[in-house]
Amino acid sequence: MNTEYVESLLLNKGVKPTPNRILVYKELLKSPRPVNLADLEISLNPMDKASIFRVLELFAEKEIIHVIEDGSRSLKYELCHGANHHTVNDQHVHFYCEKCGEVFCFEDIAVPHVDIPVSFKIKSANYMLKGLCPKCDR
Repeated sequence: MNTEYVESLLLNKGVKPTPNRILVYKELLKSPRPVNLADLEISLNPMDKASIFRVLELFAEKEIIHVIEDGSRSLKYELCHGANHHTVNDQHVHFYCEKCGEVFCFEDIAVPHVDIPVSFKIKSANYMLKGLCPKCDR
């Protein structure tokens, strides 16, 4: 994905496309699964952890990324995809391997619908399955 396209995506979300923001977006785009801050710090070296974290916070605020709580006390981040960008309907099921710590996206499995009282508004849902991935279950 070229830089001009990323700049356009960021501008459409009301985010000024700075070099750091473009680099973080491109790195998230390359990842086949959600990544944590430590993963991004390694791949975006020499960008410092605080700078990466500020970009992630902005991206979450502007609904560019989903923040996933996987139960390991480490937040994971992934780009929003789909036509409904950052709605509960856009969110999918994740699987956390309790042995290797990887988080897998099951993009074809939507988060199940839950009926809640009318006066409540769902902003996000975190549907995490836990167990062993095929590699660790051997």
